[in-house]
Amino acid sequence: MSHLMFHYHGQDFVARASGALFWPAQDTLIVADLHLGKSERLARRGGALLPPFETRATLERVLAELDATGAAHLICLGDSFDDDLACAELDTELALICGRTQVTWISGNHDPAPVALPGFQVPGVTLNGLHLRHIAAQGPDISGHYHPKLRVAGQRIAAFLIGHEHLILPAFGHYTGGLDWDDAALRALVPEGRAILTGTKAQMVPLPLPQLRKRRLR
Repeated sequence: MSHLMFHYHGQDFVARASGALFWPAQDTLIVADLHLGKSERLARRGGALLPPFETRATLERVLAELDATGAAHLICLGDSFDDDLACAELDTELALICGRTQVTWISGNHDPAPVALPGFQVPGVTLNGLHLRHIAAQGPDISGHYHPKLRVAGQRIAAFLIGHEHLILPAFGHYTGGLDWDDAALRALVPEGRAILTGTKAQMVPLPLPQLRKRRLR
């Protein structure tokens, strides 16, 4: 199965294997941390030279998720652009998405300044009692920022984290790296609950993972 339905604070959500989140009752697709323009930003600042395909590839993945879900509204949970200058240089690419659906851009730490974008630009959104923001704060909320990953069978896999008060999305963009769930910052937000692994299919696992529970008991 390429997606998995779950319940969070009275609402049904669908975790897509791609790392996108679909909210059927709101007809809304939610993505976090696209980091569009990262290769260009690194080159501009004299950093590592990365293949400059990630912006187009990420936008094509977003379009594929919009096609698959039929969502009428797209919410981007911040760090949609790797910096504000990268945002200003992507008019043509953004037209692919903004020309077909309503888009809400939530500001992140990489893209904090207001720029001329089609759609709505806001610091956060509240829908049905859930706060959508870039960085988890007072819950219940839905956020991104940390690019969470789990170590499973020797691999680091991007994952949704679902705790009592926080639902944290994996990064949707290329070249985004990630923070392991057992890092103190993420364990403080989601000490236990569930994770949904992304990849070829969405798969739910408990948190802590069974092997971590056994290790702490020894």
